[in-house]
Amino acid sequence: MGRVALFHKTDTPMSAGISIPRQATLYRMVMDKHLCPFGLKAKSLLEREGYKVDDQWLRTRAETDAFKAERDVKTTPQIYIDGARIGGYDDLRRFLGKSVPDPKALTYKPVIAVFAVTALMALAASQAAFGNPFTIRAAEWFIAFSMCVLAILKLRDIEKFSSMFLGYDILARRWVPYAYIYPFAEALAGILMITHVLKAVSIPLALFIGTVGAISVFKAVYIDKRELKCACVGGDTNVPLGFVSLTENVMMVAMAVWMMVG
Repeated sequence: MGRVALFHKTDTPMSAGISIPRQATLYRMVMDKHLCPFGLKAKSLLEREGYKVDDQWLRTRAETDAFKAERDVKTTPQIYIDGARIGGYDDLRRFLGKSVPDPKALTYKPVIAVFAVTALMALAASQAAFGNPFTIRAAEWFIAFSMCVLAILKLRDIEKFSSMFLGYDILARRWVPYAYIYPFAEALAGILMITHVLKAVSIPLALFIGTVGAISVFKAVYIDKRELKCACVGGDTNVPLGFVSLTENVMMVAMAVWMMVG
């Protein structure tokens, strides 16, 4: 691809109401040690939408800085259509009428992803072990796998998790170390429940942390009417504290009771 030779001023971003030509120019960083991911996304999106892309590479930091200074822009990539600046990748998505995720918006997607994948894992494990995906053990494994995966997400950054967890857990607010112990306890209970060993440890452990968690969520959400984020998938997500969070804890209690009487 050609290097950027001459820079020139352009008009402000086009309105989405103007008819869209099929020619686009893309300026993106393609360096030895850095390949701009948003530049790749912009190129792919333009091509999928039927644009012929004039792909201009910014190969050095100096070239990139000169481009930004000349075009009076602060970031790359930059997309131009018919000589008019559209802007960066998010601006391009808006221009094409596509959604742009709000990083601060509340979402259940992380929890849905966890439960969907662990459900499939449980069905697959049951099929491999018993030749039938729909077994009682599959239901048990679904809960245990979910506990383990949720524990992993919490342990990615235990400081962020503990800070968010302290916002609503009744035991952690009285004894802070519990906020650090919780994900390890959840992982241990889940692993033991997968193998059906040491039930004397896994059952009371799951019963305890699940009960305390359920009471904490119920009090914070339904009694105190607080609007909080849930730490169930780690401390850096925007999952709202509520029904899904309560379900996680109820599942642990249900699994403990099932294994106790089973």
